[in-house]
Amino acid sequence: MEHAYSVKLSKIVKDLDVELIYSPYDLNDVKISSMDVNRPGLQLGGFFEYFDSSRIQLIGLSEYAYLKKFDEDTLMQKLDSYFALKPPVVVVSRELEIFPQMLECAQKYKVPLLRTPESTSVFLSSVVGILATELAPRVTRHGVLVEVYGEGILLLGESGVGKSETAVELVKRGHRLIADDAVEIRRVSNRTLVGTSPENIRHFLELRGVGIINARRIFGMGSIKETEKINMVIQLEPWNPDKVYDRMGMDNEQTEILGISVPSLTIPIKPGRNLAIIIEVAAMNNRQKKMGYNAAQELLEKLGMIDQGDGPNDWDAY
Repeated sequence: MEHAYSVKLSKIVKDLDVELIYSPYDLNDVKISSMDVNRPGLQLGGFFEYFDSSRIQLIGLSEYAYLKKFDEDTLMQKLDSYFALKPPVVVVSRELEIFPQMLECAQKYKVPLLRTPESTSVFLSSVVGILATELAPRVTRHGVLVEVYGEGILLLGESGVGKSETAVELVKRGHRLIADDAVEIRRVSNRTLVGTSPENIRHFLELRGVGIINARRIFGMGSIKETEKINMVIQLEPWNPDKVYDRMGMDNEQTEILGISVPSLTIPIKPGRNLAIIIEVAAMNNRQKKMGYNAAQELLEKLGMIDQGDGPNDWDAY
């Protein structure tokens, strides 16, 4: 399966502290574009149908023990057929000894060869995590991403509505800034969105009338964070007296980003409303809902408007 993005092999080597055995190229020039990792047991046995040569290849103890059974000529033949497919990189786990024939084939077909001291399953989990993040589908949204009481809150709204000013007040109250103005959102799994800031504007905030500030330098390292899972979307908009806003908190609005629905709120802005405190309460309330408690539902149960454990389907009836 082809992906629109790629990750440099040098990043994988650096992040996972992998030993470089051989590479004919600069590791910055080797790009991995497949999110999957292959253990080549079938290929070493001679079965090459449906083999995806764009995947990282991981040789573990089972494959190593299988290869060790053969004499030098047979081993060379099997490895030659395998390396002839020219995968992007072959990794040997558990710091197993590299067969001379394996190094020879890697040099012959110009395939990077790495070794890790980690067990096969641990390394597999780690590298899949990196690939899932780096190769994930992504989109950039105009907004602000902050972490409030452990909840990732994505603030959206038209330019000048007060997103950055709200973020500054939240940071002053002990919360953390992830991104301002441009939020890069990645879909790292079927249920998870992770937001970050583009590298060139990371930690910077724009305040009209003040200018550009660096949140890390002004508020300290505890005020910033590089990435955060997006748990809630809050849409900020000027107060519209003709619009009916949710007063119960039972509507369960959702915003869809990259095919994933995220709980959302619309908060109207007018003088006298402290947005930072409202967002703090919204974050805590969202955590309560995830833990199974809904204050609005409890109130309506006490008023006898719904049966215990039931949720109303149409709040216009009340």
